[in-house]
Amino acid sequence: MELCRFRALVVLAITLVIAAPAALAGQTISVTVDATRTQQKLLSAHEVIPVKPGPLTLYYPKWIPGEHGPNGPIAGLTGLKFEADGKTIPWQRDLLDVYTFHLEIPAGVSRLEAKYDYIEPDGVSATDKLLVLEWNEVVLYPAGVPAQQLTYEAKILMPDGWKFGSSLPVEKHSGKQVSFKPISLDMLVDSPVITGEYYRAIDITPPGEPIHHELDMVADSEAALNMSIENQKQMTNLVAESGKLFGARHYRDYHFLLTLSDHVAHFGLEHHESNDSRLPERALLLPSSGMFLGGLLAHEFVHSWNGKFRRPADLSTPDFEAPMETDLLWGYEGLTDYLGPMLAARSGLWTQEQYHEHMAAIAASLGPGRPGRTWRPLLDTAIGEPELGRVRGWLNWRRGTDYYDEGDLLWLEVATVIHRETHGQKSIDDFCQAFHGGPNHGAEVKTYTFDELVSTLNAIAPFDWAGFFHTRLNSTSADAPTGGIENGGWKVVLNTEPMKLQGRNGDPGDVYSIGLKVGTDGTVTDAIVGSPAFEAGVSSGMKVIGVNGRVYSHDLLVDAIKAAKDTSQPVTLLVVVDDYFRTCIINYHGGDKFPHLVREADKPDYLDELIKPRAATQ
Repeated sequence: MELCRFRALVVLAITLVIAAPAALAGQTISVTVDATRTQQKLLSAHEVIPVKPGPLTLYYPKWIPGEHGPNGPIAGLTGLKFEADGKTIPWQRDLLDVYTFHLEIPAGVSRLEAKYDYIEPDGVSATDKLLVLEWNEVVLYPAGVPAQQLTYEAKILMPDGWKFGSSLPVEKHSGKQVSFKPISLDMLVDSPVITGEYYRAIDITPPGEPIHHELDMVADSEAALNMSIENQKQMTNLVAESGKLFGARHYRDYHFLLTLSDHVAHFGLEHHESNDSRLPERALLLPSSGMFLGGLLAHEFVHSWNGKFRRPADLSTPDFEAPMETDLLWGYEGLTDYLGPMLAARSGLWTQEQYHEHMAAIAASLGPGRPGRTWRPLLDTAIGEPELGRVRGWLNWRRGTDYYDEGDLLWLEVATVIHRETHGQKSIDDFCQAFHGGPNHGAEVKTYTFDELVSTLNAIAPFDWAGFFHTRLNSTSADAPTGGIENGGWKVVLNTEPMKLQGRNGDPGDVYSIGLKVGTDGTVTDAIVGSPAFEAGVSSGMKVIGVNGRVYSHDLLVDAIKAAKDTSQPVTLLVVVDDYFRTCIINYHGGDKFPHLVREADKPDYLDELIKPRAATQ
């Protein structure tokens, strides 16, 4: 009897929770963010939610699109208080989910006020001179209504004199307050705002392009905003090349939101109509500025089509509480990781040589001597992403987000197979136009499944695409999947010529020789299992403090590797592990090794054909 009564109460509670917010569909929730204390890393939010009496469940966004995991920054939410008609409304956090809050709305109450602060983590999104506001950090939303059906009216208060950039349509801008037009919750979370003392906007819309494209930048100094005319032209080319590749756009306009600072986290996050990209403060002032821009902004721009518009069905959820399934990340991220560098090369942000070096570095990082591939297939790196994708250390053995880099090689091979099977009549561009094209209805989501992806490829180039993907996604071969490079008329070699790349794949030669990845301060980020360094006792987390009897510097390590080639003397490292010193003797005499691509003269050069410009350059 008690069990039946309990079940009845549970059903009633669930019904009330679902019914209570149902009336909110079509009504507007307001949220105002006071960012005037950004220098103290503190944002204050005031949210007003239409409600009706009864149980109410509110969520703090948990699964953030583009981050592929339940990592909404709930720890930053503090000072949470609810009021209605001047009276405090008690709340209780869910016992099983810290992102969920339960309230009981009293009779006669129609508006609930929520006041809370968000503490920006040090070194993530705020400095003394700028802020990147991601709305998922500062909103609560009611359960039971899809995010697309919840309407929010958002405002932001900025420090005096600050300017802003965002893809959000502006209702009113007066002084330091900006009011944005009402928008659905899913699009609000998808539309970050950058604001800062030092701000610059550059129009990068190609001639004849009907849709506006803009580069919005904030920085920790005015000098950092001095983008060269050449880079501006290359970014305009990037927009033009994207139009040629996809044959369509799926946004009202587009804003590249670029933050230049040494005091924020450096990454990129994709959105339908913008991207949140962060680079070092002086990145645009360096000779390698094009490499920076092409490596990050091109990737995030491609996501507007691949990941935002065309999205795996199991990565498309009704709200930010429902879990995502990540098995198709090799399509979401892997295809983007291939197309981004291709567009960077087509637009001139990257040179032909830089593109070659990029592909060589990826192939070498996945090739023989990288043992993780022998037990964990590519597919599992995608499936395991929500919990396993952000691990640090021992990545050569346990693997991390390899669906990016290995996905790059996978889709290059797809491009070469399309070319081969159609005898040059079709290309990867034809696939992109078929898969990502269609009319522009603004930001929208068109989901797909594995079978639908395969079907589109078969319509372009009949082939056993299902078998192709299953074989490569489940492979545990120790060899890197270099079929695309080889089909394209090139091969990967290791030699003594240093790489010219900087950044993500510009690893120093000690990675490919003794198998050691070590930071500038000597901290070991990886020692490849089975490599000379690993066999000598070095592993992730240790710190190298000496090389051949001298205090560690990377130059000394490079010199020691070179010197060992012509002698029987080993490379001797003094390391610290916990509170102990250890001497590690590395018996390696192979000299420097760096990955490069070299032509195979008996094959046509299709790799370079793929990166030739398709649009008229500026």
